[in-house]
This record gives sequence, C-alpha cells and structure tokens, in this order.
Amino acid sequence: MFKPRIFVGVVGFSDVERHALNTVFRLSEDRDLSYEPWSPSVAAGAQAPLATAQVLLVDGQSAEAVLTHALERPPGQRLIWFGVDAPSHAWRVQDRPIVWSNVLRDLDAVHAACQVDSGYLDLDITLPALLVSDAGNSSAFERRALLVGVDAADAEVLRSGLTQANTPEIDVVSNTDMAVALMGRNAYSFAVFNLDDHQVDAWALAQLFSTRFPQAKSFALSETGGGLWDWWNRRRMLRNSKQAGVSALLERPLQARDLTPWIDQL
Repeated sequence: MFKPRIFVGVVGFSDVERHALNTVFRLSEDRDLSYEPWSPSVAAGAQAPLATAQVLLVDGQSAEAVLTHALERPPGQRLIWFGVDAPSHAWRVQDRPIVWSNVLRDLDAVHAACQVDSGYLDLDITLPALLVSDAGNSSAFERRALLVGVDAADAEVLRSGLTQANTPEIDVVSNTDMAVALMGRNAYSFAVFNLDDHQVDAWALAQLFSTRFPQAKSFALSETGGGLWDWWNRRRMLRNSKQAGVSALLERPLQARDLTPWIDQL
C-alpha cells in the first residue's frame, strides 16, 4: 500500500530544535503520513530524493535565512518561516518560541495542499484543524508522572514528593524509544528528564513532552545545574531548557528541599 511521504528541508535552528525535529520525523514513520529530512545527496545505491523539498522550514534568526528572501521558490514548494521578517512568499509564519503542535499541523497541511495542487482534492487548507492526538488534550489530562533516565536515588526523592502531591501513577524509563511510546499511550501531568544520562535524548524528549502536554510541568536534572557551575554554561543550559519547554532546572543529586517548592505547584 502506498504511504504518503513529505520531504522536509531545514534551514537554521538550534541543536535542541533540530533534535525535536528529528524526533518528529522518527515518530512519523508509524503514521499514515510520514516526514523525511530532505538532502540533495544520497548514498551509493540509495533511491534518489526529490529535486527539491516539498516543504522548507526556515529559522528566521539564522544567517542563511536571508537567502530565502532572495532566491525564487521552486514550484510547489511550501515555505514555513519561524520568527519575524518573513518573505512575502512564505506559506505559513510561526512565532517563537516554537509551538511544536503547530509545526505538526502545518506539516500535515502540506500534504493536503499538494493534493489540491494535483487536483485530487478540493478543499480550503488555509485554516487546517489541529491534528494532534487526544492524549495532549485537557480532557485526557490526568495526574501521572514520567521519569526518564533518572537514577535510583533521584527516583526515590521524586516518588516521595509525587506521592505527597497526589500523583500515584509514576512511569520510570531508561531509554528514548520507551519514553516516546509511553507519551503516545498515556497522558501526563509531570515529567523529569535527566540531562546527564547519555542513553536518552533528553532535550528532544523534553521538547516532545511540552508539545504533547502543554498544560503539564517538566523538570530537567543535571549535576551541572547548581550554583557552583560557571555563569556562562549555566546560562546556556537555562536557555536550552526554556527552549525545550522545561519548567525548572534542578541540580543532581536531587534534594527534597529543592524539589518541594516545585512539587507544591502540581
């Protein structure tokens, strides 16, 4: 059976945002409509890609973005611009910080637009409906927590605090794929991601979590999150945490006194 596939070109974006995009691409393989990063070069023996990407995601803050203003858009290609000063030929414009559910909506709308271009469909795709799963809706929202890459000591502190906050359902996972699977299966009100565990893609998972559960809170844990860390690196970590939708950055090993003020907000 033919499975529609949208080739996506990417210009600019931070490492955290590219991680999130790669996660979106990987997750889409299980959908009827999938996305694939577009590249003009292919390995020997591989199927040649389309001459141009069907959709181009452009970070308006990047140096390369200026070329998008000057270069003519290939026929049929949709341009989704992120930030200010979008060119007149941009198909969609999204504000920063990026709302990933809106990105998913627009990517799905590209396929509908291509169908319209081909004459297969006759519909208005200027205002598409949201295409996110019900798992992210408030009606499915429940008091359940997801702990990713958290060691036994930190998990014990978190379990104690979450029990006091009336969050008895707690899922603990140690790899990226399992975390992604649980986010697709359950609704969560809280999550913790250990940035120091290199076995999990914590940044991408945090971004995915904030997109799927916008009402939930998420924390990031790191040994380098404390006050003794140098100012510049801590500022960079805080900036990346904010971009990933993380509510708080806490130091490892986790202490109950540091966790309590945040647990009280659940």
